[in-house]
Amino acid sequence: MLDLNEVAMFVQVARLGSFAEAARHLRMPSATLSRRVRQLEAHLGTRLLQRSTRKLALTSAGQAFLERCLPAVEELMGAGKLQLAGGQEPSGPVRVAAPANFFDFFPMEWVSAFLSANPRVRLDFVLSDAVADLVAERIDVAFRGGPLRDASDAKRRIFASYGGLFASPGYVAAHGQPASLDELGEHHCVTPPPDTGRLSTWLLQDAEGVEHDVHVCGRFVSNMEDVRRKAACAGLGIAALPSIVVASDLAAGRLVRVLPQYRRAGRGLSVIYASRHHIPHAVSAFVEMAMEKLAASPDWSPASPGMPAG
Repeated sequence: MLDLNEVAMFVQVARLGSFAEAARHLRMPSATLSRRVRQLEAHLGTRLLQRSTRKLALTSAGQAFLERCLPAVEELMGAGKLQLAGGQEPSGPVRVAAPANFFDFFPMEWVSAFLSANPRVRLDFVLSDAVADLVAERIDVAFRGGPLRDASDAKRRIFASYGGLFASPGYVAAHGQPASLDELGEHHCVTPPPDTGRLSTWLLQDAEGVEHDVHVCGRFVSNMEDVRRKAACAGLGIAALPSIVVASDLAAGRLVRVLPQYRRAGRGLSVIYASRHHIPHAVSAFVEMAMEKLAASPDWSPASPGMPAG
């Protein structure tokens, strides 16, 4: 197979008319360059250059070969320069996996401002509450809630906490507020599908940072976080939800806090990269923007009596 590096070396020698000059340009020993061009001639089965102690000239075969390969070599070199130049500026597509309700707490204005500031970037969002396969689905970066089981993932933690417990005023009026964690088991709770059996487990953290496993169950189960939020608003039970997701419901009075001295623990939100190596500038620029905006949002760490910030 033809060695394209040797072709490029031959082109440089032919253009500069000197092995010594071409070697300085390529930053390699002149003897190595001469040997590589001889290897190219041997591969092609013809002499490309006439060499003497004072003069270097193309043979007729060398001239014909140069005319045919020079445009391709120059095009490849130009493409490399463009890639290096473009590498300094965010550019290209960024494929983002995120929860189905991502844009309920990630304002589209943030996306608009980012795209305006980075006109060569294109964002492609894949929204689902299912865990995306970053490799199979060609995902560049994913926003993922909950514990991260794969230690090999390249990840950055945004928040360690996850919000709290919420119910509708109608539910509280009909069933009362639980006074303790023990009483949660007597209430209807809106949960994701449990791993086994009928009971789901909520990991809750108190004001001192002590974690408690609480087993809960209810009559409404869904794998979709936004559906659980709507179910809680409809009075179907108590739900554990991120504070930022329910901020508008709290402000509108559709939801109220339950056991506000406790937080949902062990969940949080993380950024997962498809690879930890050679992250494109467009990907890192989008992640930095998202982390800065989300971390500055007060809805991720609402004030609660005696509760540390999330």
